[in-house]
Amino acid sequence: MTHDADVVVAGGGPVGLMLACELALAEVSVIVLERLTEVDTKIKAGAINTPTAEALYRRGLLPGLAEVQREAFEKFGSFVRQRQAAGASGLPRAPKFAGHFAGIMLRGDLLDEADPEFDGPGPAGEVGLVPQEALERLLAARGAELGVDLRRGVTLTGFDAGADGVVVHTSEGALRTGWLVGCDGGRSTVRRLAGFPFPGTAPEITGHQAMVEMTGAEQLGAGWNWTATGTYAHGPMPGRILTVEFDGPPADREAPVTAEELERALRKVSGVDAVRVHEVHTATRFTDNARQVPDYRAGRVLLAGDAAHVHAPFGGQGLNLGIGDAMNLGWKLAATVRGWAPEGLLDTYTAERHPIGAWVLDWTRAQVALMRPEAHAQALRDVIAELAGTTAATTFFVKKISGVQQRYDLPGDHPLTGRSAPDLELSDGSRLADHLRGGQGLLLDLADDAEVRGRATGYGDRLTVLTAGCPARPDLAGLLVRPDGCTAWAVGTTGHPGARGELAAALRQWFGVPAGAAV
Repeated sequence: MTHDADVVVAGGGPVGLMLACELALAEVSVIVLERLTEVDTKIKAGAINTPTAEALYRRGLLPGLAEVQREAFEKFGSFVRQRQAAGASGLPRAPKFAGHFAGIMLRGDLLDEADPEFDGPGPAGEVGLVPQEALERLLAARGAELGVDLRRGVTLTGFDAGADGVVVHTSEGALRTGWLVGCDGGRSTVRRLAGFPFPGTAPEITGHQAMVEMTGAEQLGAGWNWTATGTYAHGPMPGRILTVEFDGPPADREAPVTAEELERALRKVSGVDAVRVHEVHTATRFTDNARQVPDYRAGRVLLAGDAAHVHAPFGGQGLNLGIGDAMNLGWKLAATVRGWAPEGLLDTYTAERHPIGAWVLDWTRAQVALMRPEAHAQALRDVIAELAGTTAATTFFVKKISGVQQRYDLPGDHPLTGRSAPDLELSDGSRLADHLRGGQGLLLDLADDAEVRGRATGYGDRLTVLTAGCPARPDLAGLLVRPDGCTAWAVGTTGHPGARGELAAALRQWFGVPAGAAV
């Protein structure tokens, strides 16, 4: 089959764009189909976690993220000033914010920042407040630089998948491609037409999130609040509201969200009858429908992001989960397209990402259970809130929420194996992330070991080989880092007799057979 592109991606949100950028970086041709004609401005996730920040940092996007965060901090300050000017009472003192669990605030001043699992992200650890819309714009611009063919206003209407490719039917005609990836959201057309099973739990809530113009807001509590009729949040930006009602899912997810609907929900859950919503800038409805496909691949059709898993949005885990999917899949699919992928490489996508997706579903289910407006949930909230007031519990929650505990189950005994590679500061003045910008893997020789470097012979542009020192980590002798930033092999300076053999196995497992070697 003659292809119009190596890969067609359905969905041009952050996940689809991230995947497209990864494919283009690996010189794989990609077409992105997006039904919307402009960037989606609906209010969605408001922050990114550490693995997402690391992924973007490793591709050179940190300066843009830092500027977005600066603007977000300015809006937070505006919210506090507006409440003070309106005479709001009981404005809480704001200790350093470290996240929340079911609306229970986690105080940064209680966080054990010396915990070794926080050590590693480098400058990426300083960025987090990046709203989804801003991230989508950054990735769209990056995709344009890389030559991604983003086709806005084009809808996927069907496809025919065969053994040697996929014919994708769109509102503008047919496309022939080697692979189709559905990044088209929770109500994915690709998932439905491909027949992926989608087991999970049914929704029990109706949620709203919006940016509005309103009066009477000074009577609302700032932050998260629980009442006898539900849960609501006010702030941390002017006009931002969120409501959760436990009367079942919305009757119509597709109907426009009106000012009257938001005002009714806000009055109901807050008990503040004086609040009036006059104008809606952006609004969404959501539920806690929690489902996940058992396998992210069906032949030449794959899923990523919300197309593969849906859940309640509490904590903003969905955006980060999807970016993680895109980073994991991108280089593996590119290796498959380019013909050097070792056997089974693409199957490791589901094997590595499915457990993290399953954890996120349970993490959000637990938060919904804590928010319920009934006595048992209230009692449990009180227990969790008391625990959250300790250093141990705050550190536990933040490690989970931030993603620093994420790891893949890879062969090897070194503590770094399977984890995100630390952003080592090297003796030549560079950092480890600087050597991942091109999307290749990295073999970092920290002990000037010619035999270690020799193992990488024949891998060409799949792998960068670098010899450097790292004074801050005298315990490390070498690292093999995959293109997605995961540590595939590590050895300490004390080493062990089989370390070089393990490196050879890891190279073949993730980078295939070197040029000139016997298969």
